[in-house]
Amino acid sequence: MVLAGVVVVAIILIAVLVNSCEVSARNSALKDYNNSVASLNAQSVNTGQNFFRTLSGPTGDPTTLQTSLNQALSDATTQLGKAKGISAPDEVKSAQQNFVLALQMRADGIHNIAGQVPSALQSTTSQGAVTSIASEMAKFYASDVLYKDYTVPEIIGALRAAGIAVGGLGGQQVNSSQFLPSISWLDPTTVANQLHVSLPSSSSSSSKPIAPGLHGHQLNSVSVGGTQLQTGSTNDIPASPAPTFTLNFANTGQNTETNVICKVTIAGSKVSGQTVVPQTTAGESTSCQVTLNSSPARGSVQLTATIVPVPGEKNIANNSLTFPVAFQ
Repeated sequence: MVLAGVVVVAIILIAVLVNSCEVSARNSALKDYNNSVASLNAQSVNTGQNFFRTLSGPTGDPTTLQTSLNQALSDATTQLGKAKGISAPDEVKSAQQNFVLALQMRADGIHNIAGQVPSALQSTTSQGAVTSIASEMAKFYASDVLYKDYTVPEIIGALRAAGIAVGGLGGQQVNSSQFLPSISWLDPTTVANQLHVSLPSSSSSSSKPIAPGLHGHQLNSVSVGGTQLQTGSTNDIPASPAPTFTLNFANTGQNTETNVICKVTIAGSKVSGQTVVPQTTAGESTSCQVTLNSSPARGSVQLTATIVPVPGEKNIANNSLTFPVAFQ
């Protein structure tokens, strides 16, 4: 009987020891995973800083510029390969998938932008190339959303569920840095300014004969964050980050129009935004995205969205909409 009791106790002790070892191994794996992701994201963000520094720097020597962009692409591709090779515990499988996708977006964005920069620096092709570059910037914004809103919270949740401290002295440190320095990079005007190139305006075509028939646009609605703004009541809008407005408008004329400018201005403020739609077609509706160049001051203001009149446009009464806005 005594011997049987000893055997039972030994079995229990062995089970406890095995379970303890398993918990220790799992916790160690989670810590290693978090450290790998944090380190790799820090490297990726550093690559982004070098990339945007290159875009914003002098563009006198195209060869040097392209070499720097290619180096950023090489670094981003290397970091993507490392991300794919990280061993992820079961608790963070989804976090790993989102992390790899985020770094894939960054590598793809750098690749596509680097391919457009030479055209952006040529006056004859700058308009389309700058617009394409601004569109590619959305990949960087999406990568930050994937990383900060999905990867990081899942890692933190897994660490805490395992009883591992996060943050503070002795706790696991999580890297939450983002790749895109400012959402204003999604605006072609910002891209053009950073690359030191001039975008053609609608007035640039004024030297050309104006085609016969009606010309013009009508602004139908404006929305932000998926919510349509109302002209008759105050619209509450977060001031930070700098909001992006979607202007829905139609070509109400009989002609195709080019280089159509969309603008958003705030009464009494230097904060504004502008983008260019390369082409609109007679009788068809389209939209443009306008991001303010900085976060506006909090408070109540009058905000005006405008489709700038094109050459030959006579009726401009329906080109603008003004809204009472309270920036929060």
